[in-house]
Amino acid sequence: MEFKQSELLKSLPKQFFASLVQKVGSYTEKGADVINLGQGNPDQPTPEHIVEKLKIAAENPVNHKYSPFRGLSSLKQAAAAFYKREYGVDLDPEEEIAILFGGKAGLVEIPQCLLNPGDTILVPDPGYPDYWSGVELARAKMVKMPLREENDFLPNYTELSPEELAEAKLMFLNYPNNPTGAIADKEFFDQTIELAQKNEICVVHDFAYGAIGFDGKRPYSFLQSKGAKEVGIEIYTLSKTYNMAGWRVGFAAGNKSVIAAINLLQDHMYVSLFGAVQEAAAEALLGPQQCVSGLNNLYESRRNVLIEGLTNIGWRVTAPKGSFFAWLKVPEQFTSVEFADFLLEKAHIAVAPGIGFGEYGEGYVRVGLLTSEERLREAVNRIKSLEIFKKNIDNDL
Repeated sequence: MEFKQSELLKSLPKQFFASLVQKVGSYTEKGADVINLGQGNPDQPTPEHIVEKLKIAAENPVNHKYSPFRGLSSLKQAAAAFYKREYGVDLDPEEEIAILFGGKAGLVEIPQCLLNPGDTILVPDPGYPDYWSGVELARAKMVKMPLREENDFLPNYTELSPEELAEAKLMFLNYPNNPTGAIADKEFFDQTIELAQKNEICVVHDFAYGAIGFDGKRPYSFLQSKGAKEVGIEIYTLSKTYNMAGWRVGFAAGNKSVIAAINLLQDHMYVSLFGAVQEAAAEALLGPQQCVSGLNNLYESRRNVLIEGLTNIGWRVTAPKGSFFAWLKVPEQFTSVEFADFLLEKAHIAVAPGIGFGEYGEGYVRVGLLTSEERLREAVNRIKSLEIFKKNIDNDL
């Protein structure tokens, strides 16, 4: 007997990148040496002191029981201390912080917490595809905010109509940005807060790559701007900062009413995280931070190797300012999917087609800085051998 899926499940957006995984798998199964630059999975291990804390905490019988529904106070206090130390932001641990089962869970939950069917949410395009999942689960209506290179991949709020602004109840933002690698500054967030106050919009800033900024520029937290807590929250994950992607732990910080809504929804869905993971997360936030600066330096060095190499072979690219992704224009004769397929077939290099991140992602591919410099140089050499950018070198001579 086969049972039909609900209409809700049928309405969810298709996982575009599942097909990319299948394509890469079909080549590796045949023995091809694929350089996978299409993933967003950190390649470095979790720092040793965090792992050691988990081991010790896992042996404590207290952690073998249910942990408090809304998480350990010690982890929320650690998150508040982290924000005070890193950004100078004061947070009430109990009322302005909610523990999350990873950043993705929070992003998908938020629309269900605050929106009713038919309500409008403003979503960046290109953007993290799981934003769309939260919109659909809430039966909300999505209005796209185009991110264009000529505007430094920031939304231009003047493109939103008065009707769209009046109807909008929620807005997603994400800087440093996935997939473009762009960053946002204080002026942009100040402008966003003014817009949100005027139109009563809740801002949700996805700060997943908050620790990764290049050329001496530290990523700016939305919560650093005056009035931010009045109009929204920031979602922080430990996945990227501390290489804890598989640990599934993060937190939301900011507006008390939004935090209360997240806690209420999670009360009905979970019984909090394994206590040992929470203790290890607190250790990550409060413990030695040299691992964070070291990781940032690693990504910046990889970025430089990739961008310099691609520039030297004639691919006219722009260096990302943050995150661990590069956002590269495809040659004019290709769509983003065609170019990704071309690189996979001819050079055994996997990249993510820009169209997978939204309509305005067409014309680009996303490349991850999540492999060694040696493999990045090998990727550049393989692309060079295709001679598709040779004419650019000839034109520049």
